[in-house]
Amino acid sequence: MFWWLGLALFVDGIDGPIARKLDVKYVLPNWSGELLDNIIDYMTYVLIPAFALYQRGFMGEGLSFLAAAIIVVSSAIYYADTGMKTKENFFKGFPVVWNMIVFTLFIVRPGEWVAFAIVLAAAIVSFLPIYFLHPVRVQRLRPLNLAIFFLWCAFGAYSLFQELDSPLWVRIGISVTGIYLFFIGAVMQAFPNLGRTEKL
Repeated sequence: MFWWLGLALFVDGIDGPIARKLDVKYVLPNWSGELLDNIIDYMTYVLIPAFALYQRGFMGEGLSFLAAAIIVVSSAIYYADTGMKTKENFFKGFPVVWNMIVFTLFIVRPGEWVAFAIVLAAAIVSFLPIYFLHPVRVQRLRPLNLAIFFLWCAFGAYSLFQELDSPLWVRIGISVTGIYLFFIGAVMQAFPNLGRTEKL
């Protein structure tokens, strides 16, 4: 499942540029690529990870069900927000990439109450005007952000080969890179000149 979700994450990073390069909007004017993208994203980023979190049950049946319900409901409301992106292509609020959150929880296994607190906090932050990174579309610090993102992917791939039974250094690595990706948007929001280069 996580291999397929990883492939979906990769495709989601490149499908927009490919569609724009091929002028899909003009070739198929009656079809909304943005709407289709949101439907697919909701399935791969929200529904499947929420089901996996509930099915795994490492928070206990009650907390696992509640966490899955919080993910599904809060994400549906988030996707209804037409102003979820900024001019710089940051997301406003946590962009409900639960595939990454749930995958990290499966690897790190922080304990049921810590895991539930992470889910609850991320759901709440999805409704706050805090910037979150799109590692491909945000120009500022893009080389660094992409490098950190690919490093997170490398830790994740190693964990999958280990059937999620990863050594401590992998759990630390995926945690540190994940925390960076989670917070760097807010840091760049607080420091709007960070990573900005002046045009001559």
